Amino acid sequence: MAGARAVRVTNGGDTEGDLYDRIGDFLRDQRLAPDPANYAFAHHLFTTPDGPLARAVHALTDGGVRLTQRDIETLGCELRASDNPDKEEPAKQAQGLVAQTQMHVEGFADIVTAMRAETAGFGRDLAASAAAMRSVGANDTNGSAIEEVARITGSMLERVRSAESRLESATREATELREKLEEARDNARRDPLTDLPNRRAFEEAFAAQAGQGRVCVAVCDVDFFKSVNDRFGHAVGDRVLKAIGEALTQACAGHLVARYGGEEFAVLFTGCEVDKAQATLDAARASVATKRYRLRESDAPLGEITFSAGLTDLRSDERYQTAFHRADRLLYAAKTAGRNCLHVG
Repeated sequence: MAGARAVRVTNGGDTEGDLYDRIGDFLRDQRLAPDPANYAFAHHLFTTPDGPLARAVHALTDGGVRLTQRDIETLGCELRASDNPDKEEPAKQAQGLVAQTQMHVEGFADIVTAMRAETAGFGRDLAASAAAMRSVGANDTNGSAIEEVARITGSMLERVRSAESRLESATREATELREKLEEARDNARRDPLTDLPNRRAFEEAFAAQAGQGRVCVAVCDVDFFKSVNDRFGHAVGDRVLKAIGEALTQACAGHLVARYGGEEFAVLFTGCEVDKAQATLDAARASVATKRYRLRESDAPLGEITFSAGLTDLRSDERYQTAFHRADRLLYAAKTAGRNCLHVG
């Protein structure tokens, strides 16, 4: 199970440290030696999650089977990143957003610089105006000094209006930039298919809740999901994932449900004991198992859809990875025990 999950779970925003930790976890879960060849294999697996190698590993590990050293040698990792053109589009979109944001920042900086120059001009004009007013005397019968003051004042007012216009534009651009950044931040933490929080959002929420009271972590995996895709296609598989996500969200209302990757979901229970979390999650499992899904196009029965789950509570001063791996091992035990069940530990 750990091998299949490792292939499916990806996050473009992972740091080098995150990638290093995940590769180490993968090698430990698969009981593979941490030698250069195995590290290179795992590195390619995580950095090219939708490529031919990942699909082959997914097929081998479906059902909880661990990879062997012979599998590693047979599969190899002499594959190019260009084998996966689908990854280029999100990267291009991210680059476009970065470029657009940079343009907004530079534009705002230009406006601020211009306003600073206008302010310096105000100071010079004020000094000139004061000097002109001091030079006004009783013998200034033609009013030239008054006219000069009026001219400078008019120029100052025009600059004030220009500065106000620029300030309004800068404020508007700053608002747009803030909205874009908020949207980018939200998109980076949300799964586009199910609209659920993603792995990054789940881990951030866990970090925020650690030490704040009772916390339980559950890992759920759709049973025989590969066969659904093989028999009915990925479009139907996507609808199944959305249905499972909605069922978990409804049953676990008040708690965080995330799509952790592939056909795997994670639930963060906060403020409740493990027995209550168990009852809630098992009710969700039973609800999904009793539904009879049908194909939208032909109304033909899709067959039974179930999921297995592992649930554990966070122990004192325990790290996230420790608790999550324990829940993952419990999920593996549930799969081994026949699926469509929940194991707690």
